[in-house]
Amino acid sequence: MNAEQPIKPEGLNKTKRKVVKRLGKRIMRWVADFQSRQSLVPDTPFIDPALFPFLQEFEEQSDAILTELRGILEHREAIPGFEQVSPDQYRIAVAKQWKTFVLYGFGEALPKNCKSAPVTAELLGRTPNIQTAWFSILAPGYHIPAHTGVTKGIVRAHLGLIIPQEREKCRIRVDQEYRAWEKGKIIVLDDTYEHEVWNDTDEERVVLLFDFDRPMKWRARVLNKLLMRALKMTAFYQEPRKNLADFESRFEAATQRADKTLESLSD
Repeated sequence: MNAEQPIKPEGLNKTKRKVVKRLGKRIMRWVADFQSRQSLVPDTPFIDPALFPFLQEFEEQSDAILTELRGILEHREAIPGFEQVSPDQYRIAVAKQWKTFVLYGFGEALPKNCKSAPVTAELLGRTPNIQTAWFSILAPGYHIPAHTGVTKGIVRAHLGLIIPQEREKCRIRVDQEYRAWEKGKIIVLDDTYEHEVWNDTDEERVVLLFDFDRPMKWRARVLNKLLMRALKMTAFYQEPRKNLADFESRFEAATQRADKTLESLSD
C-alpha cells in the first residue's frame, strides 16, 4: 500500500472487509447495549466534562498545548491526512482535508511524535486508560460526513485549540445535539452516536482529540479489554499501526531537515 495514495480496498480484500464489518457491527450492537447498562456515567450524546476531573488540567494547560501545536504545524506538509493513516476512512476523509498528528494509538504512545509535544504527551500519559489521541486538523470549508464510532467502551474528549472567529459556523452534531468548539475548553462526547462536523469558515480548526475508557462496572471493563485485544489482531489496527510508524519517521525527518537548515543559516 502506498501511504501517499490511499485507495479503497478492492477485490477479495474488499469483500472480506465488508463481511468483517457487517459481523462486527452485529456484535458491537449487543456489546454497546451491555456497556450502556453497565456505564457509570450517562449514556448521552454529550457528557458533562465535570464527571472526569482529570480533564480540568487540559484546560489549564491549553496555552502550553497550543504552543506545542503551533510548532508542529510549522511542518504541516509532513502531517498525513486521516485517510492516509487509515485507508478504511476514505469515505469521511479525502484529499488531506482532515489531517491527524497522532500521539497515542490503541493505548500505545508514539514516542517520536510525543517528543514534539512533551507537555501534551505528559498529560495524556496520566489520563486513565488512554486509548487514542491526536491533533485533529480540519481544513477551511470541509465537512466530515455522518458516521459512528466503534465501541461505547470509550468516550471522546475534544480540547479546542485553534478555533475560527465565526465559531458558531464550525460545529459538531452528535445525534440531534449541536456544539461549537471554544478555545481552551473541553467537550466530551460518545462517538457511537451518529455524528458529523462542519467547518463553514475560511479558517482552519484544530482540536486535541483523545479517547479514554468509559467508567463502567467491572464486567463491562473486562469485556472492553478483551474487545480491544481482539481489535489489535485485525487489519483495521495493523494497517494504521504500520502507517503511523512510517509517518512518524517522516515527520521526524522533516523536523530534522528544518533544524539543519536553521543551523546552516545561523553559521
